[in-house]
Amino acid sequence: MPPAASAASAAPKNVRWVMLGIMLAMLLSMLDNMVVSTAMPTIVGQLGSLKYISWVVTAYTLITAITTPIWGKFGDLFGRKSMYLASIAVFIVGSALCGASQSMGQLIAFRVLQGVGAGGIGAGAFALIGVLVPPRERGKYQGMTASIMAIGTVGGPLLGGFVTGHFDWRWAFYINLPLGLVALVWLWLTLHVPAPRVEARIDWAGIGLLTLSITSIVLAATWAGSTYAWMSWQVLSLGAVAVTGLAAFISVEKRVAEPLLPLTVFTGHRNYPLSMVLTLAAGVVMFGAGLYLPLFQQDVQGASAANSGLLMLPMMIPVVIVSTVAGKVMSATGRYKIFPVVGAAFLTVGLGLLATMDTDTPVALTSLYMVLVGIGLGATLQMAGTIAQNSVSLRDMGAAMSSSNLFRTLGGSLGVAVFGSLFTRAVQSHPATGAGDAYLSAVSTGVSHIFLTGAIISAVAFAAALFVIEVPLKKAGPPTPAQTPTTTPITTSG
Repeated sequence: MPPAASAASAAPKNVRWVMLGIMLAMLLSMLDNMVVSTAMPTIVGQLGSLKYISWVVTAYTLITAITTPIWGKFGDLFGRKSMYLASIAVFIVGSALCGASQSMGQLIAFRVLQGVGAGGIGAGAFALIGVLVPPRERGKYQGMTASIMAIGTVGGPLLGGFVTGHFDWRWAFYINLPLGLVALVWLWLTLHVPAPRVEARIDWAGIGLLTLSITSIVLAATWAGSTYAWMSWQVLSLGAVAVTGLAAFISVEKRVAEPLLPLTVFTGHRNYPLSMVLTLAAGVVMFGAGLYLPLFQQDVQGASAANSGLLMLPMMIPVVIVSTVAGKVMSATGRYKIFPVVGAAFLTVGLGLLATMDTDTPVALTSLYMVLVGIGLGATLQMAGTIAQNSVSLRDMGAAMSSSNLFRTLGGSLGVAVFGSLFTRAVQSHPATGAGDAYLSAVSTGVSHIFLTGAIISAVAFAAALFVIEVPLKKAGPPTPAQTPTTTPITTSG
């Protein structure tokens, strides 16, 4: 066996315990937005300022998206463990301050701080998984990640409803404190990864330009079709700023010594940008289906809003099962291309069938279509991350995986914006007074347009999956401390 191969280690023996701590922190950030969304009517009732209600969610989502690549790069430079623990600590402090808010302005400001922590949790979780578990072994742990996503999607509304109904709304934030502290101590004791000492100047120009671009994209996606028309000067201006900012960002990243997002991760192997297409599409489907399927089932099919989280079970259970089975097959055989191809096909068919629903569609048939979508997500979402991980070097793992998380977030934001515009256009002439047949028909039409758009996006993902090259999965595990240089001198960012 070559020296390099013998030096490489497999996943640590306690990796499942470490992963459990990582997943607990990840669950916190996933649950938070859904729990808070459920508690918002009560929050507004006490704090007032109804006109600012959207910013409680928008501020959190925006800052999470902005800080995700920054945390990822800092993890590459200064040590992933220290950055991940710091992000959890920031999230805990932000949660405590949110719970203590005395006005809507304070709540929004503290949600920004909470979003900073959430950005680091999302970026760090996938980067740490990439370091701890080589791609060939990652399939063994895909079920854990998929389960966390399912729990976050289903459990968020249920937990939010329970907390709001039985406790003060402030506990929607305070509940993060004991769970966050457990995750913090757990990982401090169990997580052991190399922590290089780096002498570096931060790429402030890249951070500023990417922040400007992401802010413009997320605000345009949030406001378009709701606050402002799609072709309004406000939305068009934000689009122009985003395009200009991204062009300037790419120019800066080409010449700095230590770029925030190394362009080589996108140009080094074609599998990485293809995996980002899959990730973007999966983000669109996850957020869109999670928002509009319960709405259709409640408004049109008469399901109970109190059990809105349970309505997603026909979709989320297949996600967990298929992701786990696909991961085990991938680890055993080393083959993986078939899964995103089949998964994107299932997404396209499932969403196409959901687009055929009308006011007479029975719940059982809707659930069957949701199962098809769940199978597609289970075969696509986690596998896209593995393909991305297998396409980059360990040195750039944080930047690469944070980019993946960013694409998923942006996919969700853009998807919700476009879907919201389609839905609003369909129902704007039928106000929901009395829930008459005309309104129910309009809701059905709006939801059909949404899922037809999702099917088209999934078809694009299917085409991208066909072009994935099945590169042998890396077997090498994380480097040992002896293999990692203690100091990495890095020149200025310019």
